[in-house]
This record gives sequence, C-alpha cells and structure tokens, in this order.
Amino acid sequence: MAIDYAERIPNNVNLSENRRLRRALEQWQPGFQSWWAEMGPAGFQAREVYLRTATSVDAQGWASFGYVRMPDYRWGIFLADAALDRKIAFGDHKGEPAWQEVPGEYRGALRRLIVTQGDTEPASVEQQRQLGATSPSLYDLRNLFQVNVEEGRHLWAMAYLLHAYFGRDGREEADALLRRRSGSADNPRILGAFNEQTPDWLSFLMFTFFTDRDGKYQLASLAESAFDPLSRTCRFMLTEEAHHMFVGETGIGRVVQRTCELMKAHDTAEVGRFGGIDLKLMQKYLNFHYSVSLDLFGAELSTNAANYFSMGLKGRFNEESHDDDHQLKDASYRITQVDENRVVQKDQPALLALNETLRDAYIADCARGVSRWNKAIKAAGIDFELRLPHRGFHRAIGDCATVKVTPEGRLITEAEWAAHHAQWLPTAQERQFVGSLMIGVTEPGKYAGWIAPPARGINHQALDFEYVKL
Repeated sequence: MAIDYAERIPNNVNLSENRRLRRALEQWQPGFQSWWAEMGPAGFQAREVYLRTATSVDAQGWASFGYVRMPDYRWGIFLADAALDRKIAFGDHKGEPAWQEVPGEYRGALRRLIVTQGDTEPASVEQQRQLGATSPSLYDLRNLFQVNVEEGRHLWAMAYLLHAYFGRDGREEADALLRRRSGSADNPRILGAFNEQTPDWLSFLMFTFFTDRDGKYQLASLAESAFDPLSRTCRFMLTEEAHHMFVGETGIGRVVQRTCELMKAHDTAEVGRFGGIDLKLMQKYLNFHYSVSLDLFGAELSTNAANYFSMGLKGRFNEESHDDDHQLKDASYRITQVDENRVVQKDQPALLALNETLRDAYIADCARGVSRWNKAIKAAGIDFELRLPHRGFHRAIGDCATVKVTPEGRLITEAEWAAHHAQWLPTAQERQFVGSLMIGVTEPGKYAGWIAPPARGINHQALDFEYVKL
C-alpha cells in the first residue's frame, strides 16, 4: 500500500514528488515498523502518550503536542531551512559553495559518517526498551517515550539521506541499521557505548545527560558539513536533542534533590535504607557513564578526523567561532597523552587532534551541568561535591586505554586497579540495589521515593496530568 506522505510522514523534502525515493522508502518503512514493534518500548505500544510531534521546521509546527499511540507516531523527515548562498566554512574547500550532491571522491567517507551517526539512534531505543515497567512517574514515562520516538525520527532522518543520495549502497546501509542490535554478540551496534545495558532509571538519566550530550557535539560538528543536506538535517535534529539532555540534567537534579531531603530528614549520608540513592553511589554512576561517553569521541590523534575536516565533511563545534584559518595545516593543539608511564600535556598537529578539540568542548559542557547539581547540594547545606573524573579514567579508546588511571588522574598498576576500582565504579551489588528501587509508579501526580517531582509539567500541564493513559 502506498504511503500518504503528507499525512503519515510529515516532511519538507518533497517526498510525494520524488518517485524513486518514494519507492525506496515504501520498501523501507515496513522494516522500520517491524523493528519498532520488536525493539521499541515494551508493554506500552497500545497506550496513548502525550507526545510532541514535529510537523514542520517553523516555530508553530516543530512541537505539536497531543495524545498518540507510539506505533502511530508521525515520524517525519525535516531539514532546517537552507541558508542563502551558503559557503563551506573549513577545510580544503573553504569558501566554495556548499554541496547539494555527494562528491564522488568523498562518497565512501560521507556514507560512513552518516551510517555511524544513524546507528546510534535505534541503539538507544533498544537499550531503553524495558524501562517503561519501572518508571518513577507518568511524567518520567512520557519523557522516556518522547526520547524514544525522537530517536526513531532521527533514524528516519539518516535513512532518508542514505536512500536519497547513495543509491543501492545507501539502501543496503539503511536496511542494516534495522538489523543490528544493541549488545548482540553476532551483530552489535557500531559504537561500544551503544552496546552497554541501560538496566535502571539512574543509568537512563546518566545516559541522557552524558551520552546524548556526546550526540549534541557529534551532530553539531556534522551540521558544519559542506554536504548541505547533512548539515540541514543535523541542524534540525539538534532542536530535539536538547530535550534529551534536559531529561538527563533535570532528572539527575531531581535525584540529587531527593537524596538531600532524605539526608537532612534522617541526619545521615547513607540514605539507601530509606529508599534513596547515596551521593557517593551517584558519583560512581557518573564516573561510569562519563568515561564511556568520552570514548565516543575516538582517539586523541586521528587521521580519519583530520581527513574528514580537510575534505569538508565534519567540522568543529561552532566552527565559525574559532579564531584561526579554519584549515589548520600549520596549527597545533595541546592534548593529554601517556608518556613513559606519566599522563602529560603535549602539543600535537591540530588537524590530527580534532577529536580532542571536540572532547574538550564536551567536557566543559558536562562540567557546567555538574556545577548546577553541586549548587543544589550546597544550598541544602550538605558538604559533598560531585566531580567529573580525569579524562583518562576508565578509558577503552585512546592513549589512556593502555593504562589504569584514578579519577584524580594518577597512574596506577593493574594490581592497584583490581584492588580499588570498586571504590570508583558501581559494583554488581550496588547496581542490584538501585534496581531494587525501580518500582513503577503509575498514579498521576505520584513519584517514586528516590526522585523528587519536577519543577513544572510538560507544555504547561499540571504535575498530576495524565501523561500516559494506562
């Protein structure tokens, strides 16, 4: 059956007028629907959820709220408005007109970038599939589902680019996005962080703060691309990514608030026996999710990153804000490396250090969020401070993957790591305890005992609004 593109797939890319692309997406959509039925949120597919749906890129259309069953969600394809006479801002093609078609010599590299980004979108849905059953409130349940359907829309965005600009290879890659599975031994997702489990809501909130924030920086760097359809696609995706990070930052802030309330009420830092999550345990979860997310930026020195930049495929965060020639052929950049069993700072060619440039911007952004949590702890009169661990801590990619580094940045032996890592990362017993707190709360206006209510509802709704009709 042909798809009614104006109704079922809101878009601003003229799907109804492009017969070739229409046929390709008609063949891809059933696979997407099957993937969503198999790997989307478990147990709630028939429920009506108060969701935001994008119907256009303007202020009136990109955030339309209403009840919808998730399988009926209108996943759309949107590109941000084109910039008039846009010029390439960096690399060897700096100053040339932005590309509307894929240059043949960059076809493989550009496809690889799109596939890697696209693979993260369904992966996070798969990781979060079982969380609905243990949601701390209807407000949080709705936020989980909003994140999930928007990740599904981001998958549509990347599949559109593959189908529209890469021919048969693109169609095969789009199909493969639906075949891989997070955590699969045989066909895993491309990036390691997207094969980790998200077994509880504290992990989910940490994921949306740290890992979705990596997504912000990756999308922002792709939004600089000389390939204009990719740039415009990512610019629109960033408007939705902001909500995912909001869920993480405010969610963790609410856990911190509730823990502080329990600490003051019971005059103890050990609030686990009162149904709360200790600040020290939150620090361990922070250490884990932050370090795993740092790996997503890649190695400190990367010829691939240098080539993507020189080709004009992937820029830096806010490229035009950098005060240099935007080609970096003779520039240097200071990075963290391991040298003779010491963690040191070294100047390296800036072109090779682009991953570290992006990681530095990410770290500064994370620090701002952690600072806001610490202000709440201080305002409660509690002497404790959450901290980002050293960038070399618990790394699996890059220079520090070959050594063991404490959260303070001290190199230690394998034996010391084995003896002390349980002080820095959540143990199986601690994860089991957090899991024991995860009991679903489904009465409107009620919240689990380990998290505080939000400051306000969604789209001006009351806190006791029925965000999910159960």
